[in-house]
Amino acid sequence: MSTKKAIIVQGGWDGHTPVESAALFEKQLKAKGYEVTVYDSMDVYTDDELMATVDLIVPIWTMGEISADQWKGLDKAVANGTGIAGFHGGIIDSFRQNTEYQWMTGGQWVAHPGNCIPEYDVNITEPDHPITKGISDFTLTNTEQYYIHVDPAIRVLATTTLEAAAGDITRYEVGVTLPYAWIKQWGKGKVFVACWGHTFKDFDVPQALEITLRGMIWATR
Repeated sequence: MSTKKAIIVQGGWDGHTPVESAALFEKQLKAKGYEVTVYDSMDVYTDDELMATVDLIVPIWTMGEISADQWKGLDKAVANGTGIAGFHGGIIDSFRQNTEYQWMTGGQWVAHPGNCIPEYDVNITEPDHPITKGISDFTLTNTEQYYIHVDPAIRVLATTTLEAAAGDITRYEVGVTLPYAWIKQWGKGKVFVACWGHTFKDFDVPQALEITLRGMIWATR
């Protein structure tokens, strides 16, 4: 079996610890036998020859702007079968002006009521899927709980419920349940998204780390 090739493209807002998160998943993927290269520029997406050899893209880039040529290269790679997998703002709050990118990922961050809150739960909804099989519900602490808009065609693997009255509760219903990890297809490419991962410390929770890593492996061409 040939070695799988992954690229991690990190940058954007430093508050989401892109450098530390990239280092964490570089180590995790290498331990699974991947060849991993970390880039700090999205210009890699414009290299058609290189992108054709990539099996997995892990974007960790919050609140940036992607050029037309960069988006064209990324779109082409995933549509042709390269997997894309990521977490939190690094994948679903990347390019707020590019609605086609949001269509590809299947969701977009819109708020995190109360900002960092003491704790919240993540509930597994597809316990028999390879990404979540054998993994129990888990709790995240001192981190953000995302409020998101999503593509109705996603396949939801886990959810979260806004049980605490955090932030301005005139803007949302306490008790609303949101998709929190999902998969979808984009052309021939597979897409995985986890909404946790505000900083690399979220992955100190074993379930959060394991689901995300399995999602990356699942999305790989």
